[in-house]
Order: sequence, then C-alpha cells, then structure tokens
Amino acid sequence: MGRTSIAAAILGMVAMGAVCIAQSRRVASAPGASATELGDRYDERQGYVGGRWMEIKYGRPIKRGRDLFGPADYAEALNDGAPVWRAGANVSTRLVTEVPIVIGGKSVAPGEYTLFIGLQPEGWTPIVSRWAAQMSYDTNNKTALLGAFDYTPDKDVVRVPMKRETLAHSFEQLSWEFVDVSEKGGSLAVIWDNQMASAPFTVQR
Repeated sequence: MGRTSIAAAILGMVAMGAVCIAQSRRVASAPGASATELGDRYDERQGYVGGRWMEIKYGRPIKRGRDLFGPADYAEALNDGAPVWRAGANVSTRLVTEVPIVIGGKSVAPGEYTLFIGLQPEGWTPIVSRWAAQMSYDTNNKTALLGAFDYTPDKDVVRVPMKRETLAHSFEQLSWEFVDVSEKGGSLAVIWDNQMASAPFTVQR
C-alpha cells in the first residue's frame, strides 16, 4: 500500500472515530418547542400578519422501554426528588406568551413562566409559576430553578385540574402541544407514552 493510500486510510479512520464520538455525545433529552400564533389574519401579499405568539420550551425525555405511568409510585420516579414534575427534562419547562390568557379562571399576563405538573393520585394539576428558569445550575442563584428542584408554591399563578386521556399509541418522546386552537383559545397538552393530559385556556379580551 502506497503512502497516499495509507494516509487516506488513516484519515478515514479518524473521520469515523470523530463520527462515533459525536454520536456517543448525542443529547439524550433534546430540547423541543411547540408554538401557536393567535389572532392573525391572512394577507395575500404579506402572509399571516397581526398575530401574537404562544410557545412552550422544554426538554424531551425518551421512554426507553420504561413503564412510566403503571407503577403506584410513578410520581416519585418522574419527580426525581423534586416536589413536582418538571414535565420535560433538564431545564424547567417554560411557557412564553405574547397574549393575555385565562386558565382556570385566572388571568396570565404576557410574559415568560415556568410550567410544572403536580402528579396527585386523584388527578394531575398543571402549575403556571413565576419562578425563573436556570439554563445551567448555579448553586448561588436562589431566584431561579433548574428543573423543578427547590420549587415552592409561593410563586404560583395558576393551578387547575387537567383532563387525562389514554391514547391508542405510545409516544416515545415527551411532547408539549397546543391542541384545538381557535381565535378564542385552545388547550395546553403534554403527551408521553400512551397518556395525554390537557388544560384549556382562553384568550383574554
């Protein structure tokens, strides 16, 4: 084998090694986002204009063959030592809204909030909170949370019962979605495995 061939073979092995390293470092719970635009109108020249956005930003854990909601202590496993479920992975789940909304009769002004779920045996409760979210853990930062650790209810804006449904299929990655959206509102829904839990909201006029 000539020097050129040997050099090419070495470069090929190095490239394959780099690909393997990159794959081994793949983020297990990749960040995700779901969005909707409310109050927009269609213009033939400009497209959709005049709307205001709502977005949910969250981490997307993978089921990986686990029995997520079957065991009696599933809440303890999902909370992972926190008092409530972050309903995502890694950083706290965040709701960002440009439009004032009403959830469970409570007004939620435009801004960014953290979203948690209380997993009580009698039913799930979504929590819209004024806690800020840490993007990376800082032990000295007592004004923001990483995930749901150190959560306290004193910054709660809304707590309301969720509707739970058993689905026909099992979804591998957790997703937050906006469902049944109209100009009047819709529902915030979290989907994982064969479960969907949702809470309706309306646009405040």
